[in-house]
Amino acid sequence: MSKLNPLVKPATKFVDERLAGGFGMKAAKQDNISLLRRAVLANLLWEKVAYVDGIEVANEIARLIPLCSALEVGNLAVNARVLQKLRHTPLFIISEMFKHKGLYSKVAGDAIPHIITRADMITDLVAIYWKNGKKPLPAQMKKGLAKAFNNFNEYAFAKYDRNANIKLRDILFLVHAKPEQGKEELYKKIANRELKTPDTWEVALSGGADKADTFTRLIQENKLGGLAMLRNIRNMMESKVDKKIIKDGLDKLKNSMLLPLDFFKSARINPEFSRDIEDAMINSYKHLPKLPGKTLFIVDVSGSMGSLTSGHSEFSRLDQACAMAMLAVNQCEDYDLVSTAGADRNWTCSSELIKYPKKGFDLAEQIYETKKRVGGGGIFTRQCLEWCYENVSKKYDRIIIFSDSQDCDRHNKIPKPYGTYNYICDISAVKKGINYKGVWTAEISGWSEHFLTYIAAYEGIKNTFQEEQ
Repeated sequence: MSKLNPLVKPATKFVDERLAGGFGMKAAKQDNISLLRRAVLANLLWEKVAYVDGIEVANEIARLIPLCSALEVGNLAVNARVLQKLRHTPLFIISEMFKHKGLYSKVAGDAIPHIITRADMITDLVAIYWKNGKKPLPAQMKKGLAKAFNNFNEYAFAKYDRNANIKLRDILFLVHAKPEQGKEELYKKIANRELKTPDTWEVALSGGADKADTFTRLIQENKLGGLAMLRNIRNMMESKVDKKIIKDGLDKLKNSMLLPLDFFKSARINPEFSRDIEDAMINSYKHLPKLPGKTLFIVDVSGSMGSLTSGHSEFSRLDQACAMAMLAVNQCEDYDLVSTAGADRNWTCSSELIKYPKKGFDLAEQIYETKKRVGGGGIFTRQCLEWCYENVSKKYDRIIIFSDSQDCDRHNKIPKPYGTYNYICDISAVKKGINYKGVWTAEISGWSEHFLTYIAAYEGIKNTFQEEQ
């Protein structure tokens, strides 16, 4: 006689695809929005990365969009821009959403003014939509672009009013944008291309102005943006800008869309200013939440973490992980730091506790040093956690792993994290990961500082961080 309420076997946690280029663990079974989030939040669109090329990433994003709800996709696009600080990926998502009927177009149109935070993104969106040839702009795209025009002042428009194939005035006419009260004259200037030349370092230097005088003046007048400041320190030194002026610029550096890696890059190129850049980074993120209790950080230093972030980058996934770890340890009450890799030839993990972790950029150097001792093979997540339990500590409020999630443990040995909360900060754009259902608290894709905001929110920790508008 059959039971009225028979036991149901749990669904498999795996898919057939394997990690680590087809040689590692079976990948986790995840829903479509989780897979889309992975593909979106840690990629530079159309750039080749380890195990997957940029075209494949773009195709995967396009495939998954209609499999998720319109609201989920729209929210992810805004998140990718505002929190993750990606530029082209959210525009690509919006462009793809207009290929689908129903609510997708409405949600995409509503999201456009929130995503377009730079004036040149207006033309970028249309360029992506027209990538395979010109076609009429959807009505909802026109509405969204028309609203986006009111996001900017004359300076912002003038900075990006270029002689490109698609100009700002072209879009202005196409979408029939109506100016807010007081902006009528500005719209006329856009239409006639009579915008006042902006006072930027690029414009000044292209006009023959003295480099040292230009950078000095812009720093003193607080007109040099944060990224421009970090990227031009070498130019300033070569043009004999006073070191005190450069330090002053770093001291009042504006941080709106800067990532931890931006500071990391600048410090590597300008070691004589590393302490000032480090202070600027810490000051920029001082409003991030503090994590109470004891945290275990595990940094993956395996071979694939040495892969460049993209085909045109000089920085690796390990650089990304180090930049995030540097920021994280500064926000924690108490922590241990472990680096891990292993030997692929005998499928064994090798991990090392960094006994006296330093702060800032010195911490990154400590992590790099361990790479020489723990091997360059894959990451063996379960073995690493078992090693930490036996050799470091058996109790943590949270465990945070910085990795590209290409787990190499054999026989599908699912990791057994033992913190009260357990997170994977996955910095890869690989299609599948190791967030096995019921094992991890969360898989956080990407490399912005907001992984700390997410963790604090999940754990109910008061978060005083406020987004710059």
